[in-house]
Amino acid sequence: MSSDIPLSAPAKASTRNRDILLLGGLFVLVLIGLASLAAATGWEETMTQLKKLGFLQLLALLALSLVNYFFRGFRWHFFTTRLGLGTTLGQNLRHFIGGFAMSATPGRVGELIRMRWLKRETGWSFERTAPLVLVDRASDLAAMALILGFSLLFSGSMIRFGIPVTLLALTGAILVTRPTLLSFTAKRFYKATGLFPRFMARIRRAARSLRMFSGASTLAAATVLGLIGWLAEGYAFWLLLMWMQADIGFAMAVLIFVFSTLAGGLTGAPGGIGGAEAAMVALLLVEGVPLEVALPATAVIRFTTLWFAILLGLGVFPYAETKSLRSKGAH
Repeated sequence: MSSDIPLSAPAKASTRNRDILLLGGLFVLVLIGLASLAAATGWEETMTQLKKLGFLQLLALLALSLVNYFFRGFRWHFFTTRLGLGTTLGQNLRHFIGGFAMSATPGRVGELIRMRWLKRETGWSFERTAPLVLVDRASDLAAMALILGFSLLFSGSMIRFGIPVTLLALTGAILVTRPTLLSFTAKRFYKATGLFPRFMARIRRAARSLRMFSGASTLAAATVLGLIGWLAEGYAFWLLLMWMQADIGFAMAVLIFVFSTLAGGLTGAPGGIGGAEAAMVALLLVEGVPLEVALPATAVIRFTTLWFAILLGLGVFPYAETKSLRSKGAH
């Protein structure tokens, strides 16, 4: 991707069709799983819960997801400014939202499309812009770890499961935002295994650019923006449960939402699909929420967060691709 080798029209069409099939297949599999559980408990109870949601309530859930996307998109703009790319807020929001189209690729590697757009529009190489991906992911991990930690304090439940995930998220955030530590880890990994020499070398080069992101004020601002974004979606989940007469408390609702999102990511499945839903349903059941409520609540919140983001990304993606190609031609 860093070489940005032009693809032929058939190759582009093939890649696009593959991605669409992947997204469609994942969506169908999740629907089949949730539908099977709903059928086992009785469709009438599940449909009764879904009917409790009106158009305005669904709109409110989507609006809260937009709050998340905007604050995290503004954080992406903040990072590009720190890196000195010279891109505008409009450009950066276009890249950030358009990258959501690739959220369901294995390991979310497809989100590196943002790097390709930046290379076309600014001329900066992959190695110089790669720190953006690292620090953006680290900021999400830091914000979600803090939310988990505070939710654990106020909920008093799930201590056994929540603490390891919280510590893992914090460890990942610290590793990625400490350039010397990241470079050392990549070096030691290669010496110990001999695997991925080129990739490890790229990580070490990218680590040098991370130094401009490692200041306390930069990390604090990025964490605050991430906290606002993820809390907005956690709040949406709490509202959804209340509307379905399954109020388990704000702290517990946020804890389950964030924990499930992180747990889904740890499975390595594209977009955390399957793992996040399973964790969310299971944890709701542990908290005494009936299955006929847990299933539709999980389906709705995943649609208004993950799938809504993917749909927005698919809508912006063609425009972002066209704009980047025009900029490349202008250079």
